[in-house]
Amino acid sequence: MKGLELSCGYFEEYGKPMLEREFADILPFIAVGFTGSGSEHYGFDDEISKDHDFEPGFCIFLPDETVVDRRKAFLLERAYAKLPKEYMGVSRQIVSPVGGSRNGVIRTADYYLKAVGSADCNLTVQQWLTLPDYALAEAVNGEIFFDNYGEVSAIREYLTEMPEDVRYKRLAGNLLLMGQSGQYNFMRCLSHGEAEAAQLACNEFVSAAMKATFLLHERYMPYYKWSFRALRQLWGAEELADKLSFLLFGDNRDTSVAEEKFNTIEEIAYNLISELKERRLSEATCGDLEKHAYSLNDKISDSYIRNLHILATV
Repeated sequence: MKGLELSCGYFEEYGKPMLEREFADILPFIAVGFTGSGSEHYGFDDEISKDHDFEPGFCIFLPDETVVDRRKAFLLERAYAKLPKEYMGVSRQIVSPVGGSRNGVIRTADYYLKAVGSADCNLTVQQWLTLPDYALAEAVNGEIFFDNYGEVSAIREYLTEMPEDVRYKRLAGNLLLMGQSGQYNFMRCLSHGEAEAAQLACNEFVSAAMKATFLLHERYMPYYKWSFRALRQLWGAEELADKLSFLLFGDNRDTSVAEEKFNTIEEIAYNLISELKERRLSEATCGDLEKHAYSLNDKISDSYIRNLHILATV
């Protein structure tokens, strides 16, 4: 059983009845869900994942103290701690009266302050530009089981929609990295006899290509441990994932392998440029990713964001 299924079942069987029975007065102001860091919040958990942070549990989100006061929050914390210690053969972790590190009762503002650095999630341009993709992914993953107050759902919807200019800036930076590392430096490193440096160039290209793909799909790339699994779930990205996987392996000292890697890099670049052209995101007319990066950067409306160094977000 996946962690999300475990959490949902535990909530439906024990959490929801407890809330309806003991906290009907504040139920209109509560949200409950399962979200945050960890493979289980993406549905990527497996048997190996169960060696840590795997338990029946859920998060109860509360608005500020003007809506739900400290006393009621404390009583809710106590009630959560008293829920059954085992469900479907899985034991709960030892928790304090205020919940565990991933589950339990938490103020919505405190949760998002930790997740994205802003209690109200009204992110500044600088925050949008600098927050890691995985942090944004963790802030909107998982599932909200119910949200009577609407605060958490509104925040998640807001965070899901990265401002277009910020997305273009991030995309432009990654396109430039792809051009520098893959189209230019990979073979150049090999010409210098630096097979290890050539592989580092491949690694840079793969990372930037993945980030660019997620940006084009208007999705956030999760932590690197799950990036390939998430990439393969994007529509039309299975073939790309296979090509990127190939670039991570093989002896660069083997001339035939190196040549095949470079051809693969160029295939990926060609396909990406075709998509940029189809979406009218670039006016460049060549196969050089660097030129397409600068063309995309020129399309950014906000002058502050446009005039930042093209690699400012990467």
